[in-house]
Amino acid sequence: MIEVKNLVKYYGRHRAVDDLSFVVDTGKVVGFLGPNGAGKSTTMNMITGYIAPTSGKVLIDGIDMEQKPERAKENIGYLPEIPPLYQDLRVREYLVFTAELKKMGRKKRDAMVHDVMKKTGIMDVSERLIRHLSKGYRQRVGLAGALVGDPDILILDEPTVGLDPGQIMEMRELIRNLSKNHTVLLSSHIMQEISAVCDEILIINKGRMMASGTPEELTRQIRKKNGIKCVVKGERGKILPALHALEQIRQIEEVQESGEEGLVSLIIHGEEEGVVREQIFFAMASLSCPIYEMTNPNASLEEAFLALTEDEAEKQEEDGQLEEEVG
Repeated sequence: MIEVKNLVKYYGRHRAVDDLSFVVDTGKVVGFLGPNGAGKSTTMNMITGYIAPTSGKVLIDGIDMEQKPERAKENIGYLPEIPPLYQDLRVREYLVFTAELKKMGRKKRDAMVHDVMKKTGIMDVSERLIRHLSKGYRQRVGLAGALVGDPDILILDEPTVGLDPGQIMEMRELIRNLSKNHTVLLSSHIMQEISAVCDEILIINKGRMMASGTPEELTRQIRKKNGIKCVVKGERGKILPALHALEQIRQIEEVQESGEEGLVSLIIHGEEEGVVREQIFFAMASLSCPIYEMTNPNASLEEAFLALTEDEAEKQEEDGQLEEEVG
């Protein structure tokens, strides 16, 4: 389990991470999503103990990273965006070296190196120089290095960056297989990447938490925000008052569309989607106004991400302006 509590990181006067808190439960694959410059890599570097936070805490399986860094790091395997590979070593040599750094005995070390090469599919290149490997294989070697020592937690920062489509699919499958025995925190700004492999998603922007939940929960929020599109045939003067009288409806927007004469197009926002739909149906039936369309367009994860980050960015800007006015 990873616990991040009120994490803050300043670079000079720039606040890269702003009071960030979240939990990654054991056995989960959690996507860490955000635009470039959102603070993802900085946060991951603090979680792994590579850099120290300005304030706040990181607990790895209950161990405080600041107070007991060596013990905490024993439970972490880290794959940075650019793996720190030694180009002039052979693959097996590099992994043996990594195992030695982790103070593994020779007998255990050799078995471990063989196991991680098998898991990551690099047995066939084990005697090749790392400099001669493709980008996809270098990523696999970096991941194999992170797996040495069989850590409970894997931190993967943009693991598919720079890979071709075939290599991306292979890496996704590899991550899914690893998730059976490891807790995984996966950073990316590619939505398809996150939705393909993750159980839950954390969205950050400007170092702050924007939203969290399963992909389905986040897209459901956007569907609710987008409302129900309803196209009804009838008199506008009858339809609108009848809909405004319904308990569950909060807001009605008229949409100007060219189409068949006598059709009224609306976007309707309400509380419980199923109840709203039923109320609309019965209200229009009582007026003998046929419903031509009643849809709730499916929101993609991309749309959810953009809407959630834009909304929060606007809110932060308004809060900042208010603070300036008060000050």
